[in-house]
Amino acid sequence: MADTEILFRPFDLGPLHLPNRIVMAPMTRSFSPGGIVNEDVAAYYRRRAEGGVGLIISEGTGVARPASLNDPAVPRFWGEAELAGWKRVIDEVHAAGGLMAPQLWHVGSARNPMTDWKAPGPIDSPSGLSSPGKRFTEPMTEAAIADTIAAFAQAAADAQRLGFDAVELHGAHGYLIDQFFWSGTNERSDGWGGATLPERSRFAVEILKAVRAAVGPDYPVIIRLSQWKQQDFTARLANTPDEMAAWLEPMADAGADVFHCSQRRFWEPEFEGSELNFAGWARKLTGKPTITVGSVGLSGEFVAAFRGEGSEPASLDGLIERFERDEFDLVAVGRALLKDPDWVAKIRDGRSSELQAFTREALGTLY
Repeated sequence: MADTEILFRPFDLGPLHLPNRIVMAPMTRSFSPGGIVNEDVAAYYRRRAEGGVGLIISEGTGVARPASLNDPAVPRFWGEAELAGWKRVIDEVHAAGGLMAPQLWHVGSARNPMTDWKAPGPIDSPSGLSSPGKRFTEPMTEAAIADTIAAFAQAAADAQRLGFDAVELHGAHGYLIDQFFWSGTNERSDGWGGATLPERSRFAVEILKAVRAAVGPDYPVIIRLSQWKQQDFTARLANTPDEMAAWLEPMADAGADVFHCSQRRFWEPEFEGSELNFAGWARKLTGKPTITVGSVGLSGEFVAAFRGEGSEPASLDGLIERFERDEFDLVAVGRALLKDPDWVAKIRDGRSSELQAFTREALGTLY
């Protein structure tokens, strides 16, 4: 394995000083009955802080809309008991010397095949579609859109008040913000839709503006984005660098400090004629710091786990080469850290022989 020293260089994200370049990727765990994180969840995050993660991004946590979530065991980020639980989490992480951002989430019309639970309220969706051509609910009203924007802003303000070090908005993978981006699920003809990606990006831009107003100019705001959707792995929003610039630049102007660029495999080039991946292009086009993510440190991509396939530890040489080319700033690690809270320490200390394979069984544990 190549020298990993570059992964352990500090990085300043505005006023936030990260001790290394490794981020814990947000991963849904469904261990919060009634939407309230408990001591087990707090201990789970604390262990990753103790293991040396530079910045922990929480599992997605729902904003204050009746149907922001599609699983009753996914945590909420609103309500007295819910926020008290999150206060416990950030206090535990800080006690271990870690840094953490909650990922603020609204699933929109995306359904959860693992449960038949129904949210206690109307489903939010730009055009009432769960995927292209599949009518599921009614389009959001202007009032619902305004309330959702306000819910994201309030959650960000609460995160700052509780002591979280940054905040991330989930704008990827076919959930609500991404449903506005995607022409397959946004057929609106008003000011929240349109034929072009920049027109369909207004919802995200307005959320970012509201969040920035709520937290002030210096608090780090991350937005996670993807081309692919859970409804369609082949979907693409931007087909050229110019289209990507037109998509990302308004979000940078609206208050995004960092683009968290989700790919299923981080090493895949985003456009023909260049080896740059999504995070590389986002950094080149906007000048903003970026996080790369996608099957880091493992031989198989995440969907394989749901087919019962395991993934073996994989070389980090390609990742390190991209860091050496200054392609992106940070790397998010998901399943490898879910399986092993000491993954970062093992990489740092050259203990690659101790790295563990990932199996589907790890999804059912909270260690």
